[in-house]
Order: sequence, then structure tokens, then C-alpha cells
Amino acid sequence: MGLLKCGTNFLCRAVRLKGLKYSTRAKMKPGYQQANVVILHKDLADDFEAFCRANSSPLPLLYKSKCGEWSCGPLATGSDIREDCPEYCVFENGVLAKKVASLSSYTPQLQDMVTFYLGCSFGFESALKAAGVPVRNVEQGKNVSMYKTSVACIRAGQFHCPMVVSMRPVPEDKLDAAAQSTHVIPLAHGGPIHIGDPKLLGIQDLSQPDYGDPVKQCPGDVPVFWACGVTGIEAVKSCKPVLAFTHSPGCMFITDQKAETISPLTLEPAHCPLTFCISQNPQHYSIASKRAVQQIRAIEELVVEDPGSRGIRALFLQDELLKACLSLSHSSSVLITTGFPTHYMHNPPEETDGPPGAIAMAAMLQALRKEVVIVTDERALEMNQHIMRDAVEKGVIKTAVPVISFQSNGPDSALQFLCHDGDPSKPRFDHLVAIERSGRATDGNYYNMRGVNIKHLVDPIDDLFTTASTIAGITTTGIGDGGNELGMGKVKAAVKAYMPNGNLIACDVAADFAITAGVSNWGGYAVACALYVLNLCPIHWRYLHSGLGLSLTPDQQSLRMACLPTVAKEEEMLHILVKYGVRSGKTANLGLEVDGLTFHPYHSDIIQRLRNLTLA
Repeated sequence: MGLLKCGTNFLCRAVRLKGLKYSTRAKMKPGYQQANVVILHKDLADDFEAFCRANSSPLPLLYKSKCGEWSCGPLATGSDIREDCPEYCVFENGVLAKKVASLSSYTPQLQDMVTFYLGCSFGFESALKAAGVPVRNVEQGKNVSMYKTSVACIRAGQFHCPMVVSMRPVPEDKLDAAAQSTHVIPLAHGGPIHIGDPKLLGIQDLSQPDYGDPVKQCPGDVPVFWACGVTGIEAVKSCKPVLAFTHSPGCMFITDQKAETISPLTLEPAHCPLTFCISQNPQHYSIASKRAVQQIRAIEELVVEDPGSRGIRALFLQDELLKACLSLSHSSSVLITTGFPTHYMHNPPEETDGPPGAIAMAAMLQALRKEVVIVTDERALEMNQHIMRDAVEKGVIKTAVPVISFQSNGPDSALQFLCHDGDPSKPRFDHLVAIERSGRATDGNYYNMRGVNIKHLVDPIDDLFTTASTIAGITTTGIGDGGNELGMGKVKAAVKAYMPNGNLIACDVAADFAITAGVSNWGGYAVACALYVLNLCPIHWRYLHSGLGLSLTPDQQSLRMACLPTVAKEEEMLHILVKYGVRSGKTANLGLEVDGLTFHPYHSDIIQRLRNLTLA
């Protein structure tokens, strides 16, 4: 038996900690890096190493032994893997055959086997405590809860399996501290890969963990999930080797090293993770770096400039752009609506604000591989389909977005439109975005800023938003510049208090997020830019992909950059709208003008400044 080095002192590793539950062992060795263990035949070693490299969050590789090597000198002096875990699992043909306290009886077989030591989240619990985050499983004297998920690891050779996660309940006001203190220890799995509703990971019941013990949440706690090295056990099961060994969950190998000393990251202020709630139904939080958050806040401040002196600053809510875009980044299918028939005396009655911003958002969402559909009024359907066709031909957007209409034919029409077979558990879209879309007022009518009722020109697309508010998993965003737009009901009180005709025109339908802009198109451009920023943020990218996979490739980055708004593309978009007789909202001029502001210098200047902020 070897020796355990602790600072300058050596403690006898003969105290093997056998039979002690996790909480007791953790107290004896607080803050030391622990290791999950997988032992495989040498013929599988290269495949498993590749599997670890491809899935480094659940399987951070601390050390790979030589064939037949019992010790792991870089991690623990005098160690012997046959004895140093309190309990081992023995797998035969991928099936757990038994659990044993020692592997010494398997010494002949181990001569042809390779041991993998993998980082473990127990090593960061001291960092959580130091950051003031309570560790509920330790408080309750229990092993941590571990769950198989619906998240598939990246396959390598013969190895493929679902990711396993560990869960620790964290008070909501400690989420930032939990993310920041673990982010800097990547070899102990790093930061969280999910915060919120376990069902989003395919976990149906937190009280029934697949491994470990159930841990009770305290009032105000949020479930936080980290990638877990028990994923290695699932990998062994999937590969079905004739013989394999792992540690028994909760009975890890304890190294001589403090967790924070194993390849720690320096937490630079710009790369500090920050958490944001993006949904309460289901509960869902996202993460981005402080730098990305600051960039998006600067973008948000830019587009709320008010060159028309309309007083729209009174409607502004900080971080609505950020949270809406975090939600969109997690989405898979987005429905966009636009169209404000303010010019009821003209044909067509539409204005130039709305469609350019809608197409700018759609272009970036497509680049992020989201499904996108645009819904508009039936009377304007053919025109908008032609506009989309021309936008593709002129290079404003790479691929045409389907343009459809919605008609209400009964009380369940919106539900049938939004969900497969009208089943609320099967939504077609997970995010709805309205940009410069006429919104229903308290009296059921639709008003332009002059207080003229234009209800006869508007289809009841508002019903999709009100119905979406009752369906778990659908988030909504409204973008507006006056308060009478769909979704701006979230700031209805401010609209009534500060906007001309506010008591009459204020939209009564609230979105989850309300983005205020000096011109609504600018809000659409801001969404495209913010999505670009988020998907270049390594911290958000990792969280978005559950800690799996590689970083964004240069080709992917170039494709997304090409989908950002440019002065040339947006000028071309206005030419297309003018071709179809679409007029400026404030003046009804048929020209390169939006809301009474000519494209040059006003809109072109905003677009260029947005690009400068985004690409900084």
C-alpha cells in the first residue's frame, strides 16, 4: 500500500476509506480532486480515449495508465488502483455482475487492461462552499443525485451513450456564484450544463435518481446540473466489453491534489459566467459571459436611440434583448410575424418598418440552423411571398422562409396552428416573435399611432400569442417602437402614461419579452447581432451544447457573419418594398424611408454602428 501526500505531510493510504459513505469521506479529504475510474481491455483504450476527448465535460481525462499499470504517480503517490476505491463495479458483457471492495483477485486480467482516471464534480464542492453556495447533498449526509439524460454523447469508435448528470439544488441568488466557481475547474466537469426544469434533459422525476441518493431542495432552490463522470459507466454498458471495471458511483478514487490546482482557468472578468432566467414555464436559465452580456447591452442601448423624439425611452426595459436572444439561441423552431397596415387609405396599406427586421432575424436564425416560418395577414400573403422571393434573389437572405397566414375558424384554431394535432405537449414552435405587428388594444380593436382603427385589415395573429402563453415551452417576444405593437402589452402601463393616444392605442397582449427600439427594424437588426454575439461566446456555446462537441469552426463563423445586417442588404430590402408599393410609416412616402427617416443617413448609420459593436 502506498502513501497519500497532503501538503508536506504523508498519511498512510492504508486507510482506504472502505465502507465509508461519501459524506464521511468528503469530510476526511475536503477539497481534494476525486476521480471516476474506468478500466478497459487495451484493445478498447484508444476508442475510449477518443470518446473522452469528444465528450470532455462529462469525461475530463486526468490520467490514462499504461497497460497493466496499477499506480498513477501524477495524481497520487504510491497509489494502487486495485485497492484505492472504496467499492468497484464489475461488468461482464456490459452488464453489472457484482460490486467488490478490491480488484486484487483480478490481477491477471488487469495485466492487459488500461485505467482511465476521470475528473469528478465532488472535487469542486469545496469551491462551491468557498463561494457561499450551500451543498445540499453534503448538508443532508447523502451521495449526490445522478441521472441519465436524453442528451446523447458524441460517438467515438465503439462507445456511445447518454450523458449522465449530477444535480445540486442551488438558491436562485447563488446561481452566478455556482457557475463562476465551477467554471474555473474544467477537469472537475467545469460549469453547469443545465439550470432549471429537469424534463428539458429528459429527467422525469428528481426523487428517483439513476445513481446516488435523492437530495431534497429547500424553498427558493433551483436544480443545477453538471456533467458527470458516471457517463463512463453508461459507456461501458453500451460497448458491452467482455470484462470491465469502474468505480461504484459515489466511491471515487481520491487524489493527492486540490481540485482547484488541476488545470484551473483564470477567471478573467470579461469571461465571468452570468446566469439569466429565460423561462418560468418550464423553468429555464441560460448562461453567457460578462463580455457578451456587455456587448448585447451596448447593442440594446444603441437601438433605443430616438431620433424622432417620440419618447420611446419610457417603454425601455433593460436586458429584454439579452433574455429574448438567449431564449432564441436555445430554440429549434421560430415563428415570426410582422405587418402593420397603418396606411388604410393606400393599397397596399403596409409600412416599411417590420419586414426588413423580420428578414434580418430570419437570416441569422437560419444560419444558427433554426427552422423559421413567417406568418402574416391573408390579404397580404401573396405580396409577402413575392417580397421573400426577391429578397433571396437579391442576396438579402440566403434561403427563402415559408410565408403563411393564420385564420381563426373557432376557439381551438390557435392551438391547432401552434401544436401538432392540437396537443399542447407537442408545440410546432418554441418561440414566437412579433416585430412591428399591429397589436390588439383593450377594446379589441387595432389602432395606428394616430388612433385610427384598422381592425378590418388585421388577422387575429394575436390569438397565437395569447394561446402560446398557456402552453409550456413556447416563449414570446414583441418588438415595437410605439406601444401599439403585438407583444408590447408587457409595457402597457408605460404606453398609456407616456405615449400620445396611449390609453386608446396601447396593445393589450403581452409577450414574455418586449424589446423597445427607436425604429422596430432596428430591434430586428439588434436581435440578429445579439444572436451572433451569443454564438461566438465560448461560455454560452458550451452551455447551449450541454458541454459536448467542438468549438465553432471558422467556416461556421464566416457563414454567420455573412448573415449579419449590412448597409447594402438593408438598402436593397427597402428597394424591394418600394417595388411593391410599401410606404414609410410616418409620412406615407414611397421611397427609401422608414418612419419618416431616410435610409441615408439615419438607418445606414445605425446599421454600421450595430456592426461595429457586434464585431468589436
